[in-house]
Amino acid sequence: MTDEIEILWDVKIPVRDRVELSCDIFGSSKKQRKPAILLRTPYGKSTDAIISTGKFFASKGYVFISCDVRGRGDSDGVFEPYRLEGRDGFDAIQWISKQPWSDGSVATWGASYSGRIQWYTAVLQPPALRAMIPVVPPSDPFVEDPTGVPSPLNVSWEFLVSGRALQNTKPVDWQKVYSHLPMSELDLLTGRKIAHWHTRLEHQTIDRYTREISYQDKFEKVRVPVLHISGWYDDEQIGTPLNFSAMSRLPEREIAEAQFMIMGPWGHAVNTARIIGEFDFGPEALIDLLGIEARWLDRYMKRSTKDFPFKKRAKLFVMGSNEWIEADKWPPENTVNKKFYLTSDGSANSRFGDGRLELNQPSYDQRMDSYSYDPEKPVPFIADQNYAQIGGPDDYSSVERRDDILVYTTDPLEEDLTIIGSVRLTINVATSATDTDFTAKLLTVLPDFRAIRLCDGIVRMRYREGMKSAVKTVPGKIYPVSIDMWNTSYRFAKGERVRLEISSSAFPKFARNLNFEGDQTNSTAMLKADQSIFHGKKRQSFLSLYELKKRR
Repeated sequence: MTDEIEILWDVKIPVRDRVELSCDIFGSSKKQRKPAILLRTPYGKSTDAIISTGKFFASKGYVFISCDVRGRGDSDGVFEPYRLEGRDGFDAIQWISKQPWSDGSVATWGASYSGRIQWYTAVLQPPALRAMIPVVPPSDPFVEDPTGVPSPLNVSWEFLVSGRALQNTKPVDWQKVYSHLPMSELDLLTGRKIAHWHTRLEHQTIDRYTREISYQDKFEKVRVPVLHISGWYDDEQIGTPLNFSAMSRLPEREIAEAQFMIMGPWGHAVNTARIIGEFDFGPEALIDLLGIEARWLDRYMKRSTKDFPFKKRAKLFVMGSNEWIEADKWPPENTVNKKFYLTSDGSANSRFGDGRLELNQPSYDQRMDSYSYDPEKPVPFIADQNYAQIGGPDDYSSVERRDDILVYTTDPLEEDLTIIGSVRLTINVATSATDTDFTAKLLTVLPDFRAIRLCDGIVRMRYREGMKSAVKTVPGKIYPVSIDMWNTSYRFAKGERVRLEISSSAFPKFARNLNFEGDQTNSTAMLKADQSIFHGKKRQSFLSLYELKKRR
């Protein structure tokens, strides 16, 4: 990387409705046509990190273009999150491909919002698009928040991008905001009326609007190699293994085999720290990620056959053992499904109760654990004060003293157990309410009795059959439900214990269910609900994990 790289500031890219997008261009040359890399961002195209990245890729023989999305920074137009991003990306790519410094090929790159909008563009199949690197991309509506409404924490992001420039979130008392009812007033408590917050609240099932801002139902339209990147504690994590797996199953072998993935021991800000929450993931946690990305791009943008950074198609970090492994699919090919059955003597409440996880199926017909869920006193989810990082490897042992949490734990393990893959809970439930939530959390209990969160999930009863429409919940009726607890990779060392928590709230990560059917976003009413979990031979409730088997 040198200081001789030419940078052109505030170059205008016209799009089809005559709006002009502002971009900075790193490494263009009148002497040589080069492949280009496009970043589009709502967070400012000229930050120190972006300038450093632009210079890096320019030093590797690329033209790097950072661009403010419409309505943000120096770009014209009105910012409506996610709307028109696919179309604007298409137009920007085609404009870049026709510049005298371009060889006609363009890759896209970027994280979070910038990762998601790459997918919107890719499904439109711009002819010049050759590859993409979406980092920590959000999923379609309701994949991360299957409650029909956004996380209260998201209002801090809405506030951040509610003007042309980034807004200062520090003066706002966010805990006061999140705790307020009705949800429709959360934006007003920040001192701003935010139109997009209300748009999100107005669309609580899959409809025309949510389909417009979806891409995970359109993978067959993506025709390019993709390097998928996220971390196990990224609060958008669920989408990356989902996207990699779905793209790898496409019938076109050339596209399917050009999918690669990196999952590290990171939060939403990937590859920035080896210590998160209670865990130090060791010196192997941080890698030369930009170098890997550049070498990966060389294959698809420059047709290079040298120094490709993958032996297999996925690099996966195993937390606990703190090592990287490689695999060709998700979950890895050498994994087997492992079930832990819920059992108790009927008093699994809190970590002092009698809830157990066992490999053997229960021999008794049916037992029940019960608790009362009061949305006025929700179970806390440990997280930062705003959207920046929603949870990590945090210690929940003090939270588990509550009787409105059911806790099921194995005996201390007699040998190491490595899991890697998706995590799912199947349970039989009943409630006294006409709508409610059930939450689940997977943890490791260390020898010093700290209970460290690995992953978690939620089901809202009205959407237990999917997000296309709400279904009735009959008070007292027993329902089998499934909770997607996302993904993880962890080695439980000998002496550690596997733990499962079940409750009905994880606040403020998920909006509280006020325990009645119908719209809750304009209500201040809260009802208590009596919750029951059933287990035994008659109604088996179990936790499903993928165990990584040792190769012989």
